[in-house]
Amino acid sequence: MNQTAANQKEQLVDKDWNWHPHLPLDKATPFRWPPSPAGIWRWISSSWFSLTTLVLWVGLALVTWSFMLPDLVRMQNFELGWILQIHFKNLAVTCLFAGGLHWYLYGKKLQGKKRKFTHRDMARDKPMFTFSDQVKDNMFWSLASGVTFWSLYEIVYFWALANHYVPFVNFIDNPLWFVVWFPLISLWSSMHFYWIHRFLHWPPMFKLAHSLHHRNINVGPWSGISMHPLEHFLYFNSVVIHFVVASHPLHVLFHFYLQGLNPIASHSGFESLFVKDKRQMALGDFFHQLHHRYFDCNYGTSEMPWDKWFGSYHDGTDEATKRIRKTMIDKHRAART
Repeated sequence: MNQTAANQKEQLVDKDWNWHPHLPLDKATPFRWPPSPAGIWRWISSSWFSLTTLVLWVGLALVTWSFMLPDLVRMQNFELGWILQIHFKNLAVTCLFAGGLHWYLYGKKLQGKKRKFTHRDMARDKPMFTFSDQVKDNMFWSLASGVTFWSLYEIVYFWALANHYVPFVNFIDNPLWFVVWFPLISLWSSMHFYWIHRFLHWPPMFKLAHSLHHRNINVGPWSGISMHPLEHFLYFNSVVIHFVVASHPLHVLFHFYLQGLNPIASHSGFESLFVKDKRQMALGDFFHQLHHRYFDCNYGTSEMPWDKWFGSYHDGTDEATKRIRKTMIDKHRAART
Protein backbone atom coordinates (compact mmCIF):
# COMPACT_ATOMS: atom_id res chain seq x y z
CA MET A 1 0.00 0.00 0.00
CA ASN A 2 1.48 3.40 -0.98
CA GLN A 3 1.73 6.32 1.48
CA THR A 4 -1.29 8.17 0.07
CA ALA A 5 -3.51 5.11 0.32
CA ALA A 6 -2.30 4.44 3.85
CA ASN A 7 -3.11 7.99 4.88
CA GLN A 8 -6.58 7.75 3.39
CA LYS A 9 -7.23 4.48 5.18
CA GLU A 10 -6.06 5.95 8.49
CA GLN A 11 -8.13 9.12 8.12
CA LEU A 12 -11.34 8.85 10.11
CA VAL A 13 -13.91 11.34 8.85
CA ASP A 14 -17.57 11.78 9.80
CA LYS A 15 -20.16 14.53 9.81
CA ASP A 16 -19.01 15.83 13.19
CA TRP A 17 -15.25 15.65 12.72
CA ASN A 18 -12.82 16.09 9.87
CA TRP A 19 -10.52 13.62 11.65
CA HIS A 20 -10.43 11.87 14.97
CA PRO A 21 -8.32 9.06 16.48
CA HIS A 22 -9.67 5.56 16.83
CA LEU A 23 -12.44 5.48 19.41
CA PRO A 24 -12.95 4.96 22.24
CA LEU A 25 -9.92 6.94 23.36
CA ASP A 26 -7.27 4.84 25.04
CA LYS A 27 -4.13 6.90 25.69
CA ALA A 28 -1.15 5.56 27.61
CA THR A 29 -1.38 6.45 31.29
CA PRO A 30 0.53 5.47 34.46
CA PHE A 31 -2.74 5.29 36.44
CA ARG A 32 -4.44 2.17 35.18
CA TRP A 33 -5.76 -0.25 37.80
CA PRO A 34 -4.47 -2.79 38.52
CA PRO A 35 -1.03 -1.22 37.99
CA SER A 36 0.61 -2.24 34.74
CA PRO A 37 4.40 -1.91 34.47
CA ALA A 38 4.06 -2.20 30.71
CA GLY A 39 1.50 0.61 30.67
CA ILE A 40 3.68 2.83 32.83
CA TRP A 41 6.65 2.20 30.56
CA ARG A 42 4.51 2.93 27.49
CA TRP A 43 3.52 6.28 28.99
CA ILE A 44 7.12 7.17 29.88
CA SER A 45 8.55 6.13 26.52
CA SER A 46 5.82 7.83 24.46
CA SER A 47 6.20 11.07 26.45
CA TRP A 48 9.94 11.29 26.99
CA PHE A 49 11.85 9.04 24.58
CA SER A 50 10.64 10.49 21.29
CA LEU A 51 10.21 13.97 19.85
CA THR A 52 7.35 15.38 21.93
CA THR A 53 6.49 18.83 23.21
CA LEU A 54 7.71 17.76 26.67
CA VAL A 55 11.16 17.01 25.27
CA LEU A 56 11.01 20.27 23.32
CA TRP A 57 10.34 22.27 26.50
CA VAL A 58 13.27 20.61 28.28
CA GLY A 59 15.53 21.61 25.40
CA LEU A 60 14.15 25.15 25.34
CA ALA A 61 14.64 25.41 29.12
CA LEU A 62 18.28 24.39 28.69
CA VAL A 63 18.84 27.00 25.98
CA THR A 64 17.09 29.66 28.07
CA TRP A 65 19.10 28.90 31.21
CA SER A 66 22.35 28.88 29.25
CA PHE A 67 21.91 31.94 27.03
CA MET A 68 18.71 33.95 27.54
CA LEU A 69 18.40 34.85 31.24
CA PRO A 70 19.96 37.76 33.13
CA ASP A 71 22.72 36.96 35.60
CA LEU A 72 21.34 35.92 38.99
CA VAL A 73 23.27 38.71 40.71
CA ARG A 74 21.29 41.29 38.70
CA MET A 75 18.04 39.64 39.78
CA GLN A 76 18.63 40.21 43.51
CA ASN A 77 16.80 43.52 43.16
CA PHE A 78 13.74 44.38 41.11
CA GLU A 79 15.13 46.44 38.24
CA LEU A 80 13.37 47.32 35.02
CA GLY A 81 16.16 46.06 32.75
CA TRP A 82 16.14 42.39 33.70
CA ILE A 83 12.38 42.38 34.28
CA LEU A 84 11.80 43.52 30.69
CA GLN A 85 14.37 40.99 29.46
CA ILE A 86 12.35 38.13 30.92
CA HIS A 87 9.06 39.57 29.69
CA PHE A 88 10.28 40.07 26.13
CA LYS A 89 11.81 36.59 26.15
CA ASN A 90 8.39 35.15 26.93
CA LEU A 91 6.70 37.34 24.34
CA ALA A 92 9.22 36.18 21.75
CA VAL A 93 8.88 32.44 22.38
CA THR A 94 5.07 32.71 22.44
CA CYS A 95 4.94 34.63 19.17
CA LEU A 96 7.47 32.30 17.59
CA PHE A 97 5.65 29.12 18.57
CA ALA A 98 1.99 30.21 18.29
CA GLY A 99 2.64 32.46 15.32
CA GLY A 100 4.74 29.85 13.57
CA LEU A 101 2.15 27.10 14.03
CA HIS A 102 -0.68 29.40 12.95
CA TRP A 103 1.26 30.47 9.85
CA TYR A 104 2.04 26.85 8.94
CA LEU A 105 -1.36 25.31 9.70
CA TYR A 106 -3.82 28.13 8.99
CA GLY A 107 -2.01 30.87 7.08
CA LYS A 108 -0.18 28.92 4.39
CA LYS A 109 -2.12 25.71 5.11
CA LEU A 110 0.99 23.70 4.33
CA GLN A 111 -0.55 20.61 5.91
CA GLY A 112 -3.97 21.08 4.37
CA LYS A 113 -6.57 19.42 6.62
CA LYS A 114 -4.44 16.39 7.36
CA ARG A 115 -5.23 15.33 10.96
CA LYS A 116 -7.33 18.48 11.52
CA PHE A 117 -10.05 17.70 14.04
CA THR A 118 -12.84 19.99 12.81
CA HIS A 119 -14.13 20.98 9.40
CA ARG A 120 -14.28 24.69 10.30
CA ASP A 121 -11.63 27.37 10.08
CA MET A 122 -11.00 30.28 12.47
CA ALA A 123 -14.01 32.62 12.89
CA ARG A 124 -14.20 36.14 11.49
CA ASP A 125 -16.82 38.87 11.73
CA LYS A 126 -18.18 37.40 14.95
CA PRO A 127 -19.08 40.02 17.59
CA MET A 128 -18.54 37.51 20.40
CA PHE A 129 -14.77 37.92 19.88
CA THR A 130 -12.68 40.95 20.75
CA PHE A 131 -12.16 42.87 17.47
CA SER A 132 -14.86 40.54 16.03
CA ASP A 133 -12.06 38.21 14.94
CA GLN A 134 -11.13 34.94 16.65
CA VAL A 135 -7.40 35.05 15.90
CA LYS A 136 -7.01 38.71 16.90
CA ASP A 137 -9.05 38.04 20.06
CA ASN A 138 -6.85 35.08 20.97
CA MET A 139 -3.63 36.96 20.25
CA PHE A 140 -4.68 39.91 22.39
CA TRP A 141 -5.60 37.88 25.47
CA SER A 142 -2.62 35.54 25.10
CA LEU A 143 -0.05 38.31 24.83
CA ALA A 144 -1.57 41.17 26.85
CA SER A 145 -2.71 39.04 29.78
CA GLY A 146 -1.25 35.54 29.44
CA VAL A 147 2.39 36.41 28.88
CA THR A 148 2.14 39.17 31.51
CA PHE A 149 1.03 36.79 34.28
CA TRP A 150 3.53 34.17 33.11
CA SER A 151 6.31 36.76 33.31
CA LEU A 152 5.21 38.05 36.72
CA TYR A 153 5.42 34.57 38.25
CA GLU A 154 8.78 33.96 36.57
CA ILE A 155 10.19 37.32 37.71
CA VAL A 156 9.19 36.71 41.32
CA TYR A 157 10.67 33.20 41.26
CA PHE A 158 14.07 34.28 39.92
CA TRP A 159 14.19 37.20 42.35
CA ALA A 160 13.52 34.72 45.18
CA LEU A 161 16.13 32.31 43.82
CA ALA A 162 18.73 35.06 43.55
CA ASN A 163 18.11 35.94 47.19
CA HIS A 164 18.14 32.29 48.38
CA TYR A 165 14.49 32.38 49.46
CA VAL A 166 13.53 29.16 47.64
CA PRO A 167 14.93 25.59 47.93
CA PHE A 168 17.46 24.61 45.27
CA VAL A 169 18.73 21.31 43.89
CA ASN A 170 21.28 20.46 41.22
CA PHE A 171 22.15 17.30 39.33
CA ILE A 172 25.43 16.62 41.14
CA ASP A 173 23.90 16.66 44.62
CA ASN A 174 20.78 14.64 43.82
CA PRO A 175 20.76 13.16 40.29
CA LEU A 176 17.75 10.88 40.86
CA TRP A 177 15.46 13.68 42.08
CA PHE A 178 16.80 16.02 39.38
CA VAL A 179 15.67 13.59 36.65
CA VAL A 180 12.46 12.31 38.25
CA TRP A 181 11.19 15.81 39.01
CA PHE A 182 10.64 16.51 35.29
CA PRO A 183 7.88 13.89 34.73
CA LEU A 184 6.46 14.63 38.19
CA ILE A 185 6.12 18.29 37.21
CA SER A 186 4.09 17.18 34.21
CA LEU A 187 1.77 15.14 36.45
CA TRP A 188 1.51 17.93 39.03
CA SER A 189 0.63 20.41 36.29
CA SER A 190 -2.08 18.05 35.06
CA MET A 191 -3.57 17.58 38.53
CA HIS A 192 -3.49 21.32 39.24
CA PHE A 193 -5.15 22.01 35.89
CA TYR A 194 -8.01 19.61 36.59
CA TRP A 195 -9.00 21.20 39.89
CA ILE A 196 -8.54 24.78 38.74
CA HIS A 197 -10.53 23.92 35.62
CA ARG A 198 -13.40 22.41 37.61
CA PHE A 199 -13.48 25.55 39.74
CA LEU A 200 -13.60 27.72 36.61
CA HIS A 201 -16.63 25.78 35.42
CA TRP A 202 -18.52 26.72 38.59
CA PRO A 203 -21.25 28.94 37.03
CA PRO A 204 -20.21 32.24 38.69
CA MET A 205 -16.56 31.71 37.72
CA PHE A 206 -17.49 30.55 34.24
CA LYS A 207 -19.55 33.68 33.65
CA LEU A 208 -16.91 35.97 35.15
CA ALA A 209 -13.76 34.50 33.58
CA HIS A 210 -13.71 31.11 31.87
CA SER A 211 -16.35 31.91 29.25
CA LEU A 212 -13.71 34.03 27.49
CA HIS A 213 -11.61 30.94 26.78
CA HIS A 214 -14.70 28.97 25.77
CA ARG A 215 -15.51 31.39 23.00
CA ASN A 216 -13.20 29.01 21.17
CA ILE A 217 -15.37 26.03 20.33
CA ASN A 218 -13.13 25.54 17.31
CA VAL A 219 -9.58 26.08 18.55
CA GLY A 220 -6.29 27.18 17.00
CA PRO A 221 -2.72 27.77 18.23
CA TRP A 222 -3.47 31.22 19.62
CA SER A 223 -6.44 29.82 21.61
CA GLY A 224 -4.20 27.93 24.04
CA ILE A 225 -3.61 30.66 26.64
CA SER A 226 -6.33 33.03 25.47
CA MET A 227 -7.93 33.49 28.90
CA HIS A 228 -9.35 36.08 31.27
CA PRO A 229 -6.71 37.67 33.58
CA LEU A 230 -8.27 35.96 36.62
CA GLU A 231 -7.92 32.60 34.90
CA HIS A 232 -4.30 33.37 34.02
CA PHE A 233 -3.60 34.16 37.67
CA LEU A 234 -5.02 30.79 38.74
CA TYR A 235 -3.63 28.79 35.85
CA PHE A 236 -0.01 29.91 36.17
CA ASN A 237 0.10 29.55 39.96
CA SER A 238 0.86 25.87 39.33
CA VAL A 239 4.51 27.00 39.38
CA VAL A 240 4.29 28.15 43.01
CA ILE A 241 5.20 24.58 43.98
CA HIS A 242 8.84 25.48 43.25
CA PHE A 243 8.78 27.90 46.16
CA VAL A 244 8.49 24.92 48.50
CA VAL A 245 9.91 21.92 46.59
CA ALA A 246 13.63 21.85 45.80
CA SER A 247 14.08 22.62 42.11
CA HIS A 248 16.70 23.73 39.63
CA PRO A 249 15.98 26.65 37.26
CA LEU A 250 15.79 24.07 34.46
CA HIS A 251 12.80 22.50 36.21
CA VAL A 252 11.15 25.87 36.69
CA LEU A 253 11.70 27.01 33.10
CA PHE A 254 10.41 23.66 31.85
CA HIS A 255 7.31 24.15 34.01
CA PHE A 256 6.73 27.66 32.63
CA TYR A 257 7.02 26.41 29.06
CA LEU A 258 4.71 23.52 29.91
CA GLN A 259 2.12 26.02 31.16
CA GLY A 260 2.66 28.72 28.56
CA LEU A 261 3.54 26.88 25.35
CA ASN A 262 2.05 23.40 25.65
CA PRO A 263 -1.54 24.72 25.35
CA ILE A 264 -0.54 26.27 22.03
CA ALA A 265 0.21 22.78 20.69
CA SER A 266 -2.72 21.06 22.39
CA HIS A 267 -5.14 23.71 21.03
CA SER A 268 -3.63 23.75 17.54
CA GLY A 269 -6.68 21.98 16.11
CA PHE A 270 -4.45 19.33 14.51
CA GLU A 271 -3.47 15.99 16.02
CA SER A 272 0.03 15.99 14.53
CA LEU A 273 2.51 18.14 12.67
CA PHE A 274 3.35 16.83 9.19
CA VAL A 275 6.15 18.06 6.96
CA LYS A 276 6.04 16.75 3.39
CA ASP A 277 3.55 14.05 4.41
CA LYS A 278 5.84 12.78 7.15
CA ARG A 279 4.61 12.95 10.76
CA GLN A 280 7.10 14.91 12.87
CA MET A 281 5.42 15.05 16.29
CA ALA A 282 2.11 15.07 18.15
CA LEU A 283 0.33 18.39 18.59
CA GLY A 284 -3.34 18.58 19.49
CA ASP A 285 -5.27 16.57 21.99
CA PHE A 286 -8.63 15.18 20.86
CA PHE A 287 -9.46 14.55 24.52
CA HIS A 288 -9.41 18.32 25.17
CA GLN A 289 -10.99 19.09 21.80
CA LEU A 290 -14.02 17.19 23.08
CA HIS A 291 -14.11 19.51 26.10
CA HIS A 292 -14.29 22.58 23.87
CA ARG A 293 -17.18 21.09 21.95
CA TYR A 294 -19.21 19.58 24.81
CA PHE A 295 -18.00 21.70 27.80
CA ASP A 296 -19.11 19.49 30.69
CA CYS A 297 -16.48 16.79 30.24
CA ASN A 298 -12.73 16.11 30.07
CA TYR A 299 -11.71 18.82 32.52
CA GLY A 300 -8.24 17.36 32.99
CA THR A 301 -5.75 15.64 30.73
CA SER A 302 -6.06 12.19 29.26
CA GLU A 303 -3.21 10.59 31.24
CA MET A 304 -4.74 11.54 34.63
CA PRO A 305 -7.69 9.58 36.09
CA TRP A 306 -9.73 12.45 37.56
CA ASP A 307 -12.38 12.60 34.84
CA LYS A 308 -12.94 8.84 35.03
CA TRP A 309 -13.21 8.95 38.82
CA PHE A 310 -15.70 11.82 38.83
CA GLY A 311 -17.85 10.77 35.88
CA SER A 312 -16.84 13.49 33.40
CA TYR A 313 -14.78 11.31 31.05
CA HIS A 314 -15.71 11.53 27.36
CA ASP A 315 -14.05 8.84 25.26
CA GLY A 316 -15.25 10.28 21.94
CA THR A 317 -18.07 7.81 21.32
CA ASP A 318 -21.71 8.68 20.61
CA GLU A 319 -22.72 6.95 23.83
CA ALA A 320 -20.46 9.26 25.84
CA THR A 321 -21.89 12.31 24.04
CA LYS A 322 -25.45 11.27 24.96
CA ARG A 323 -24.44 10.71 28.59
CA ILE A 324 -22.69 14.09 28.85
CA ARG A 325 -25.61 15.92 27.26
CA LYS A 326 -28.05 14.23 29.64
CA THR A 327 -25.86 15.30 32.58
CA MET A 328 -25.87 18.90 31.33
CA ILE A 329 -29.66 18.90 30.90
CA ASP A 330 -30.13 17.48 34.42
CA LYS A 331 -27.83 20.17 35.86
CA HIS A 332 -29.71 22.96 34.10
CA ARG A 333 -33.04 21.61 35.37
CA ALA A 334 -31.68 21.37 38.90
CA ALA A 335 -30.37 24.94 38.71
CA ARG A 336 -33.80 26.26 37.72
CA THR A 337 -35.61 24.53 40.59
